[in-house]
Amino acid sequence: MEGVAMKLPSFKTLSPTPISVASTFSIRRSFSFARRSSSLSAATITADSEPVSLGHRARKDFRILHQEVNGSKLVYLDSAATSQKPAAVLEALQTYYEFYNSNVHRGIHYLSAKATDEFELARKKVARFINASDSREIVFTRNATEAINLVAYSWGLSNLKPGDEVILTVAEHHSCIVPWQIVSQKTGAVLKFVTLNEDETPDIDMLREMISEKTKLVAVHHVSNVLASSLPIEEIVVWAHEVGAKVLVDACQSVPHMVVDVQKLNADFLVASSHKMCGPTGIGFLYGKSDLLLAMPPFLGGGEMISDVFLDHSTYAEPPSRFEAGTPAIGEAIALGAACDYLSDIGMPKIHEYEVELAKYLYETLASVPDVRIYGPRPSESVQRAALCSFNVEGLHPTDLATFLDQQHGVAIRSGHHCAQPLHRYLGVNASARASLYFYNTKEDVDSFIVALADTVSFFNSFK
Repeated sequence: MEGVAMKLPSFKTLSPTPISVASTFSIRRSFSFARRSSSLSAATITADSEPVSLGHRARKDFRILHQEVNGSKLVYLDSAATSQKPAAVLEALQTYYEFYNSNVHRGIHYLSAKATDEFELARKKVARFINASDSREIVFTRNATEAINLVAYSWGLSNLKPGDEVILTVAEHHSCIVPWQIVSQKTGAVLKFVTLNEDETPDIDMLREMISEKTKLVAVHHVSNVLASSLPIEEIVVWAHEVGAKVLVDACQSVPHMVVDVQKLNADFLVASSHKMCGPTGIGFLYGKSDLLLAMPPFLGGGEMISDVFLDHSTYAEPPSRFEAGTPAIGEAIALGAACDYLSDIGMPKIHEYEVELAKYLYETLASVPDVRIYGPRPSESVQRAALCSFNVEGLHPTDLATFLDQQHGVAIRSGHHCAQPLHRYLGVNASARASLYFYNTKEDVDSFIVALADTVSFFNSFK
């Protein structure tokens, strides 16, 4: 907007002295910061004092949350894009590099043996976290996107033929659309898309009717990163298996927030990303049923994934090594294992229960702001939304909202298409703003966001 000068970001930690990575980062401090006048205030939104929440207890483990951004206390509401990392995870990563940094599966010396043991222990921790029957069903990848591409190129190119059908929804992340577009162009397979119903959730009845003898794969999200809705994966798996089709689940927005049991879901493939579940960036994982992984050819060639190499041919290792060519992200895998420990120590049922409460509070308070349009289903006794809201304010661009919230209030939200352009086109918009929470957030964070949003809307409306 012309004539509006936005200040550059500035950062100030609220911790007066350096704190080691190994510390618990326990910081208690009162905050006060100026805001433009608004008809809403955090003090009037929050109900009478309540018992200390999970969010209040967890915040001590996340040093990054205890800082000022642009002169205001940081309110981080972008965990659907990436979560923050607790001290235990940072310490695990630092400990690897400080005390036993070495390559895995190759050396016989102490450091290599120690690194290998910890790397494979991390695989077991991930398997336990999602209740896989065997740690060999866990393949470490760079991220969930690579995990989906692994399935697309290894399983898809080997199994899909002209006329075969792959079923997706219009609400999929780009990483669960683009790989199948590429594979369908190479194989002649047909992509079919399930649209939304009047509640703005994928139409399950349509999905069930779409499954036929031609269906070879159903590739869908567990929880939508835009709509905050969830799909009945167990039912979808039953319908798909009745016609011999496989099911791939994008669980990036579910594994960090709820109990995910792959044996109970019975999906053939499931992917998730470390950085959304308190782990580091640069690593994710693929869960695949053992018989499927054994039958799949390599995705990448090179070291580690081979059994024997000759000049005219090579033989390949058993899974998961077959799909982990080259030196892996060793420290990141070990830190992902630490993240699994951290979340398990809190308890995933406890995290989910708390986030359901937060999700309802976020939706209800955001819906009270005039001219706000929230996408996805309304929460009810039968509908539990994920702890995120994608929304637009009438007459305002979401990037303007996000910029002002950050630079004037220290509130971090996401703006854009959230890697879901087809969904936004279906909804009739180019972009949306998104506030997303995790267990380290509190109702006070939501209150601060709502006050800041009301002030932001008032500011831009003053120019009309």
